[in-house]
Amino acid sequence: MTIETFQSLIQTVTQFINGRPLDKTLQAALNERFPFGGADYNRIFETCKTAEQEGWMCQYEGGGVRYGRVIKPCDELDGYSVDVVHMHNIAGPHHRHPNGEIDLIMPLEGDAKFDGHAGGWLVYGPDSAHSPTVSDGDALILYLLPQGKIEFTRPAAKA
Repeated sequence: MTIETFQSLIQTVTQFINGRPLDKTLQAALNERFPFGGADYNRIFETCKTAEQEGWMCQYEGGGVRYGRVIKPCDELDGYSVDVVHMHNIAGPHHRHPNGEIDLIMPLEGDAKFDGHAGGWLVYGPDSAHSPTVSDGDALILYLLPQGKIEFTRPAAKA
C-alpha cells in the first residue's frame, strides 16, 4: 500500500465534493454515493487499516488518540488535507473548523460512534466546533479539511 494509492482513492471523494457547500445536503450525498459498507468505503477503510499497521498512518500519539496528517492540502485533492485518527471511547481536543470538516467514520469494534454517528459520513459546516468523541468502541476517523484549516480551542463555557 502506498500514499499515492491512498491519494487516488481520496481524490474520487474530493472530486465529488469540490465546489459544494459543506452542509447536511453534502452529508446525505456522500452517504448515498460512498455508503457505509459500499465498495469505495471498504477500499478506503481497508487502506487506512493497512496503512496504520504499516506505520505511515496514525503515527503519532497524544492524550490517548493516535493521529497524523496523511496528505497536506494539495491541488490534486482540490485543496483538501487528509488526516486520520484512531480513537477508543475518548473525547479528543476541542477544535474549530474555519472552513468546515468532512469526516468518514470507520468503526473498528463494537458499535463505535463518532459524535453520536455510526459508520459513514458526517459533515460540519464552516465555523463549527466540537470535541471529537468516539463512544461505544474503537474507530478510525478520516477527516478532510478545506485548505487544511483547523484551530485547536477551548470549549465555550456553559452558562
